[in-house]
Amino acid sequence: MFICKNCKSKDKFELMFSPEYQGLKVFEQSYNKKNELQISIDGYTFIPDLQFMNEHAVCRYCGQIYMWDYDYKET
Repeated sequence: MFICKNCKSKDKFELMFSPEYQGLKVFEQSYNKKNELQISIDGYTFIPDLQFMNEHAVCRYCGQIYMWDYDYKET
């Protein structure tokens, strides 16, 4: 899980897409059996790392960018 350093929300984000990206921008998120966040973009599914989050994710609640960290307190 990822946590916003500003408002402390967990895994609540929207993605920023590059203007050059030509796909449909269909974005979904889910969790695998290990409770790891999975992101699907136009049918391609992957497990994001902290670098990805800090380059592409905006907090849905407070609007901060580049403010993500791993949530080490997850149960």
